[in-house]
Amino acid sequence: MWMAVKGSSTAARVLTVFEAVAAHQPVGVATLSRMLEMDKSAVQRALVTLAEQGWIRAREESSTRWETTPRILNIAHSSRSKSDRRQRIQQVLEQLAEQTGETAMFNEPDGSGLTVSQVAESRQALRMVPRIGAAVPVRESATGRVLFPHLSAERQRELLSGPADAEFRKLVDDAGERGYSASSEVNEASMTIAAPVFEADGRALGAIAISGPAERMVPEQHPELATAVRRAAAELSRDLAD
Repeated sequence: MWMAVKGSSTAARVLTVFEAVAAHQPVGVATLSRMLEMDKSAVQRALVTLAEQGWIRAREESSTRWETTPRILNIAHSSRSKSDRRQRIQQVLEQLAEQTGETAMFNEPDGSGLTVSQVAESRQALRMVPRIGAAVPVRESATGRVLFPHLSAERQRELLSGPADAEFRKLVDDAGERGYSASSEVNEASMTIAAPVFEADGRALGAIAISGPAERMVPEQHPELATAVRRAAAELSRDLAD
């Protein structure tokens, strides 16, 4: 339920001053005050706040004038990089779905669990379509088994709410040896095959997986399907490392 909350007039004033500095930099207090029709002392307080937080800096000339720091550019670059990454992940998923005929997805650690973050649907009439944002169980899922060994010990305990038992460790070790995991334990009517994706520094970013009806993704087909999934995961890992 939406609750009515009064906005902060101080925050709004600081943002207004920041926008004015960005648009007219370098600019002084007097000019900003006239331009914004705002009291000089209020403008000065906003400028000091922005400077303390690293958003602007003073240019010492005959009189102090203000300009933005690279911080906003760094944030914009980071946001664009993440957007570009998501686009590349989606391209790989679309290619994998086309190649295998099954729904492809990208699952990743999120908070205290694993989550479906991107999906490329199969074009077949009978298909599995996981919901974006859906939780992925760690013990039962192919994703959990391929990602688990690449997570920190603290993260592993957090995801399992305790230590891993011998049976789960065996499943994780088997997945590590093969380079993929196949599981129908989340939903016995479906089969999922997953392989890990890594950051440039070797950390596990998430897992690429395909999912389809278990009656179609029979065990005899797993090696061929797993090869496609592993290639997609390796391709994405290389792309993200560049």
